[in-house]
Amino acid sequence: MEKGMLVQRAKAGDEAAFEELLILHTEQLYRTAYLYVGNREDALDVVQETSYKAYVGLKKLKEVEYFSTWLIRILIRTSYECIRKKKKISFVEEENVQVLNEADRNLSNSELLKVVQQLRKKYRDVILLHYFQELTVKEVSQVLVIPEGTVKTYLFRGRKQLKKILKGEGYDE
Repeated sequence: MEKGMLVQRAKAGDEAAFEELLILHTEQLYRTAYLYVGNREDALDVVQETSYKAYVGLKKLKEVEYFSTWLIRILIRTSYECIRKKKKISFVEEENVQVLNEADRNLSNSELLKVVQQLRKKYRDVILLHYFQELTVKEVSQVLVIPEGTVKTYLFRGRKQLKKILKGEGYDE
């Protein structure tokens, strides 16, 4: 069944349609949560809390075609809530994720993610969504509710800052 139709049915109160939508997005939600919170248990909690928040707020969704970006936006906010509750910054363990094009290929994924965690929040968000979740600039723009030009700027500045950190120059911005 078409995703748009599933969203409409879910908005109308069809719990089975909502469950099917969650199943379609489970892998992406888990991977994204894991990148933010850094461990399996917290990532599963974030996905569960996101599912609940999405279910409760589904009637507020205005544009059916933006369901995925709306869901990811909820997940990101929930991830940051989880991090704030823990009052610590978690680093992601070794996982099969794509390495940034500009990064030193000798770094392990966990080392690279530790470096990405050092970036300012706005740069970190666009880097994680674009390179690790493979969202387009337009999709990142929709998820974070910022203009595409701003996403491109953040990607440029984030990559530039990553290069500085990787070269041992530190983070000075």
